[in-house]
Parts: sequence; C-alpha cells; structure tokens
Amino acid sequence: MRILVIEPDKILAEIYQRALQSDGHAVVICASAQSAIFAADESSPDMVITELQLIGHSGMEFLYEFRSYKDWQNIPVLIHTSVPAGEFTDNWQLLRDELGIQGYLYKPQTSLASLLSSVTELAPTHV
Repeated sequence: MRILVIEPDKILAEIYQRALQSDGHAVVICASAQSAIFAADESSPDMVITELQLIGHSGMEFLYEFRSYKDWQNIPVLIHTSVPAGEFTDNWQLLRDELGIQGYLYKPQTSLASLLSSVTELAPTHV
C-alpha cells in the first residue's frame, strides 16, 4: 500500500517511514501541507497519515484542500497528532463526515505497533 505521511518532526518521520516500510508499505514523507498536496498528486496514495500541527498550513487546511480533489475524496485518512482529542471533540462529526477521517491516534499514547495496527485496520480493501 502507498502511504503519504505528513510529519514535520524529521526524527519521527524517519521512525514511521522505517516501521511502515518494514510492514510492507511504500511511504512518502512530507513535512508540510503544501508539499503533501504535490506528493499526493505524484504518488497517488492509498492512505494518508497526518499530524494536525504543521508549519505554514495546518493539518485541517491540508484536509480541506485534499478533499477538494475528486480523486482523493475516498482515500482513508488517519490523524496521528500531538493535539489531544478533547481539543476537537466537538468537531469530530465534521472531521468524520465532511473530511472523511477514519481514525485518530494521540501520539503520546500511541506505540508503533498501534500505529501499524490502525493502518492495517483502515487499509482500503482494493489495495
């Protein structure tokens, strides 16, 4: 499966890339929302994993732009962030229904095994 990971922390990005590649996935890493849009256009990802706290444009801005493209409207998105769920619980229905977010992981409480398990669980069946 081709996975686009948007992670501004270089060390975490490398750790996630190694873990996902070891699990058999092709991985493209981006540090910003804008580079992720370009990368999505080039790599045609099967899944996106994104941090919400990005430099320049936020992860939410990325999601709105990403979902504005017809070809990307059904790609599973997993939020993997340092933003506690309580900060956007009121918006969870919007995230799920309008932006198609399939999952949320809080980084401080998520192991690599949990991340890989969530990827497997949310993977599109056609891949």
